[in-house]
Amino acid sequence: MQLCYSATSPYVRKVLMTALETGTRALFDTIPTSPWEASTDLAETNPLCKVPALILDSGVALFDSPVICEYLDSLHSGHRIFPDTGIQRFMALRLQALGDGIMDAAILRRLESARPAAMRSQDWISRQRLAMQRGLDDLQNNLDSLGGEPHIGSVTAACALAYLDFRYADEPWRSDREALSEWHQEWLQRPSMVATQPPDGA
Repeated sequence: MQLCYSATSPYVRKVLMTALETGTRALFDTIPTSPWEASTDLAETNPLCKVPALILDSGVALFDSPVICEYLDSLHSGHRIFPDTGIQRFMALRLQALGDGIMDAAILRRLESARPAAMRSQDWISRQRLAMQRGLDDLQNNLDSLGGEPHIGSVTAACALAYLDFRYADEPWRSDREALSEWHQEWLQRPSMVATQPPDGA
């Protein structure tokens, strides 16, 4: 298998962390891919022209990160990061959606801020910033669901918080969310996070 990836994408990091947490990392190679380059052929793999995309040995491509992560979780016999049934499954999926949503808002805000000033919408930027803040508050309020054995919700939340540290280091989200910060500090020591850090200066 092959994973189309970008080293700075938090969704790619989520997939790579899932692979490391589940022991499936050796099952695929990585193909550096930039969705923004005019010459990219990524759309031939993923019609949405987004990373990550996982090309199976059959030639079928899976996207996006929730689908790829659940597929990888089906390829091993150890601890499942997607709970099989019950409220535990749906809480993990809820936290995955929340973490993905924080990353969505952070990326949309960053893209809008990079537009020429005359075309930039401050209302849109403010909307995304508020979504990020509300998402962080929700994570803080649901720390009990983030604890215990790793699951897709905790993996995604860890990726989202790390992305804020990476792209919004000047915004101290930790200062008034000490419990969430302590939880994340512990996650930052996990081998899956250490091994998937984005490159410096990217």
